[in-house]
Amino acid sequence: MQQLLFIEDDDHIRAALRLALEDEGYAVLEAADGAKGLSAFDANTVDLVLLDLRLPDMSGFDVCRALRAKSLVPIIIVTAQTDTHDLVAGLEAGADDYVTKPVIAKELAARIRASLRRTTLLSTSATSADRFIVRDVELRSVQGIVLKAGVEIPLTKTEFRLLHTFMEHQNNVLSRDQLLELVWGYEYLGDSRLVDAHIRRLRVKIEDFPDEPKIIITVRGMGYRLLTA
Repeated sequence: MQQLLFIEDDDHIRAALRLALEDEGYAVLEAADGAKGLSAFDANTVDLVLLDLRLPDMSGFDVCRALRAKSLVPIIIVTAQTDTHDLVAGLEAGADDYVTKPVIAKELAARIRASLRRTTLLSTSATSADRFIVRDVELRSVQGIVLKAGVEIPLTKTEFRLLHTFMEHQNNVLSRDQLLELVWGYEYLGDSRLVDAHIRRLRVKIEDFPDEPKIIITVRGMGYRLLTA
């Protein structure tokens, strides 16, 4: 049984979603603040983390960074629908996805299934090519690593899958909707913030000058393209 960690200070939300997710077949660990969440993560095998950004003892962004510093576990943040800044900041702190409050249990379960499925595919699936090289960036599919100028760089599993998708479609424009479907498995989301935030994070790691990208460029009105030259 896959085990989730839900870090949320609202007892009612935590209890309601725990029951709903247990009905979906997951084991759910609960933590009411960031410190307890990090301790629970260290003490247990956790397959995915649900993280509220508004915690009583520490910033949810700091919790996300602390988790990301030691693990590639999928992280889904929980945020208020109007908090665009929080959403983008949470994604840039290393989260893979988000849900908005009030949380719909069925939607959350679908997001969790998609995220865990992506993780499984990344670790077990054979790919059409084992090795991609674009300029000084090398992606090794089977090993699950990316090198820049010969030095391994840390990518989350979502960032790796995003880069892998671009590598498979070199020089082709990919729209945000296409990337949502190819990387996240969402045909219905239609929210470009998820794609844009991850591309910004990826550029920081693979571009020499992230504000003037030469590898993954923006094609105005269409999407993004990975350039080989």
